[in-house]
Amino acid sequence: MSNSATPRPIRKAVIPAAGLGTRFLPATKATPKEMLPVVDKPAIQYVVEEAAGAGLSDVLMITGRNKRALEDHFDRNYELESALTKKGDADRLARVQESSDLATMHYVRQGDPRGLGHAVLCAAPHVGNEAFAVLLGDDLIDPRDPLLARMVEVQQTYGGSVVALMEVDPEQIHLYGCAAVEATADGDVVKINGLVEKPATEDAPSNLAIIGRYVLDPAVFEVLRKTEPGRGGEIQLTDALQTLAADENVGGPVHGVVFKGRRYDTGDRGDYLKAIVRLAAERADLGPDFKTWLRGYVAEEM
Repeated sequence: MSNSATPRPIRKAVIPAAGLGTRFLPATKATPKEMLPVVDKPAIQYVVEEAAGAGLSDVLMITGRNKRALEDHFDRNYELESALTKKGDADRLARVQESSDLATMHYVRQGDPRGLGHAVLCAAPHVGNEAFAVLLGDDLIDPRDPLLARMVEVQQTYGGSVVALMEVDPEQIHLYGCAAVEATADGDVVKINGLVEKPATEDAPSNLAIIGRYVLDPAVFEVLRKTEPGRGGEIQLTDALQTLAADENVGGPVHGVVFKGRRYDTGDRGDYLKAIVRLAAERADLGPDFKTWLRGYVAEEM
């Protein structure tokens, strides 16, 4: 059922980026994990491009210590641009300028890293009383599968909050937040009745895992302020969403979009390498030669 009032357009995105990236040490000792390259762009740029592509032109990045490179990447580099202009290298100049033209960027430090829920709460002064998106940097969504745009559409139709869900092997559900759901009239949309963070396999209500995209009603901020630390002593966003799902009077319903498209996990070293191979193989400028080499390499290793 849609809201009777015309919903306000969603324009703000929040990207938590305060993590230490310990799984990628020593590469992340002095370089933010979000700046690790996926082919020839840092992982974080794909995420900002996704937000901009869904019409979210105002991006707040939640950062921490040693994250200055993130700000520099999305700022202008006049010295580099001048050098490329003098060389007549229009192609590289355009690629350098692309990151600074994607969106209006803002930054706030999380300070004390107390979990995803706390990171989202840090965005409250910037977001104000309007719905907003949250994009986690470890999940790269292929631009040919516009998940976030669909989630925005669902939120504008149903109100409340919207979570991205993906079917996983039931044996892997303990690695994710998990949703208890019921069907709606929209084939890819479910109503969420409950959420549990990293359940034991035998206790999981489904094999629908939460992945790193959310469109949230601003009521989530007040819920987060009252949410006690959960697993790992952190304030869990899943716990706040469970509160919203349990009582629609708090901030509207919680729905899920079941995503069946292409998702690349850059938070795991093995999946990070797979993401680079897949994206490079599909590039028109790199793919043909790279796939020829890759076939030969795989044949030699068999």
